[in-house]
Amino acid sequence: MADGTLLEVRFKGTRRSYFRWAGADDVRTGDAVVVEAERGRDFGHVTAAGAVAEKKCAGACTGCAVGEAIVGEKAPVRDVVRRATPEDLETWKEARGSEEAVRRKVMERVRAHDLVMKVSDCEWQWDRAKLTIYFTAERRVDFRTLVRDLASQFRTRIELRQIGVRDEAAQLSGVGRCGREYCCSSWLKELTPVNLGLAKDQHLSLNPTQISGGCGRLLCCLKYEHEFYVASRKRFPKEGKILQTALGSEKVVAVDIFRERVYLRGEGQASRIIPLSQLRDEQEQAAAHETPAATIPIPDRRQADRRVTSADGASGANSLDSSADDADVPETTDAVDSSAPRRRRRRRRRGGGGGSGNTSGDVS
Repeated sequence: MADGTLLEVRFKGTRRSYFRWAGADDVRTGDAVVVEAERGRDFGHVTAAGAVAEKKCAGACTGCAVGEAIVGEKAPVRDVVRRATPEDLETWKEARGSEEAVRRKVMERVRAHDLVMKVSDCEWQWDRAKLTIYFTAERRVDFRTLVRDLASQFRTRIELRQIGVRDEAAQLSGVGRCGREYCCSSWLKELTPVNLGLAKDQHLSLNPTQISGGCGRLLCCLKYEHEFYVASRKRFPKEGKILQTALGSEKVVAVDIFRERVYLRGEGQASRIIPLSQLRDEQEQAAAHETPAATIPIPDRRQADRRVTSADGASGANSLDSSADDADVPETTDAVDSSAPRRRRRRRRRGGGGGSGNTSGDVS
């Protein structure tokens, strides 16, 4: 790693890069510096220096000699040329002041070439060796003819860079509904995906006009408190669950994680709101007063058949010895015993005697 202090330098919009300062004096945050660019020189302001810049670069940069997360040859860290002089600052202000006029000229050439693209912003490099044009488009745009036209008009190197709507909002900046500058423009360095599930977990309105930012996408701040909501709801019962309380069975209608209250509604009862601690006490009391259901023994089927046969007064082939082992009872005993009452009913209809002596016999 080269000697010197590592600096984080911010340019127009959210563009940042890291450079090495080898001067004898210290550079502080907010100082204007002139740095080595890819082709020529650029102008920026220092946003971090020393250990802070080393830590930020190690977490975000992986393509230079400072960020060593990738394997292979590292690109060298460029140097800071010098502190910016008053003349350098005036040159930078002139370049910034002419960018709006340049953007309008680019828009005219886009309409002349009949291209479906929206020109968001233009950025001059400090030495005017390069002009970067940022645009948004729903589809891929063939702008090769446009680049040649613009290069001949501005006499410089032209770079067209397609960005998304969220990147466009970060580039142009603005004021959110909270009254502060967009997070993506001020301090949020990386734009992470935000989905509709974050709004559902926080029970927010799913109206797009209320949960969308200036870019038309979901608010980045929906992700800031999501972990808090998920962790807090684990302490509460789920909505729609049936609970046993002091008033009987009640359904959880809603929960208030900030006031720690639960909305309950019982069948045939009015809704009520109780604290979470009271709900837990009522659940414990309801569980303590519940008596376990009586255990009803299920008799063996062969033993039940023996009781039915004995009650009917049958003997011999239709009666079994109660002292016999279950293993000695043949498998066809159930069928014989179940048909015995029907035979007796048929004998009674024919006028035969219904006594037990008429149906008894020895089993050989």
